[in-house]
Amino acid sequence: MASNPLRGFTVDRAQIKTAGRDLQRPECILAEPDGTLWAADARGGVVRIAADGSQRFIGQHADPRFADTAASSAELEHKFTTGTLPNGLAFAANGDILISNFGTDRLEVMTRGGETRVLFDAIDGQPIGKVNFVLRDSHDRVWITVSTRVNPWTQAASSRVRDGYIAVLERGVLRVVAEGFYFTNEIRLDAREEWLYIAETTGPRITRMRLIEGAQGVQLTEREVFGPSHLGGYPDGIAFDAFGNLWCTLVMVDQLIALTPEGDKLLLLDDGEPAASKRLLEHMALGTVTSEDMLAARGTLAPWMASITFGGPDLGTVYLGSLMGSTIPYFTAPVAGLPMVHWKQRSS
Repeated sequence: MASNPLRGFTVDRAQIKTAGRDLQRPECILAEPDGTLWAADARGGVVRIAADGSQRFIGQHADPRFADTAASSAELEHKFTTGTLPNGLAFAANGDILISNFGTDRLEVMTRGGETRVLFDAIDGQPIGKVNFVLRDSHDRVWITVSTRVNPWTQAASSRVRDGYIAVLERGVLRVVAEGFYFTNEIRLDAREEWLYIAETTGPRITRMRLIEGAQGVQLTEREVFGPSHLGGYPDGIAFDAFGNLWCTLVMVDQLIALTPEGDKLLLLDDGEPAASKRLLEHMALGTVTSEDMLAARGTLAPWMASITFGGPDLGTVYLGSLMGSTIPYFTAPVAGLPMVHWKQRSS
């Protein structure tokens, strides 16, 4: 087997560039083959960034709260727990954008012109909870993660509540397929779509489960921890490269790591504030973490580093989403990313 191109690799900060400007909470990013980027935006929609750098906000309304970078801790907590918060994004089969809205607790779909409708706000007769991420697979199934049903979600994060779950939309029905996770965050399928990898943010670990096709639809089984049982930070975004490495952001401590196919942890970029990160980890372990602890821990490149997207013509460009950034940092990787499932463009 060829040697792993990530072993010995670290991101050269001098080579990091940025895309976009004046963005508000660009948590998740979609990349199209022509260079277009779509970034979630806390004003209630997305920002489309064209390959030439031009950009426009697309949504039903604009919420200006996230533009205030000098807000107090109490104001920051309020804006992270109220109102619309588009979080995870995925392309629908027709090119619309699926939005897991962490603020409205709904799975939504938005046309590229900004028309939005609710797909689901309940499951099994109960409110759906904090919908975090959405993923569409090659069978056109839509997977979602729900981090918690606790509101405000900061209580679940600080006390390590284990009520996160995964649901799948298949044959027109949304059903729970796995539950009992520590603040379920992003999920990804491996290249063969045999295993689903799950970021448990307050685990803090990556879990994986095998997909089993059955008469009643897809099921998840063989649950196991992948890689270290404690990652040294809180996994948020994950994405596979073509070699089989699972890239992972550690939010708040603001590190970019990768787990090799063997489960070894590699540190690719450390943008955290050491003292604040140390205090956060200590208080989280003791169950005494506060909003101030969480808000104090952040880097400068992509504050509260959140997601990873491979893009560019050769899928060799890595884009980093964040919860507190206003731009999208990007750099060239030594290995291409695993292609995402794109929408099926119809010929006219």
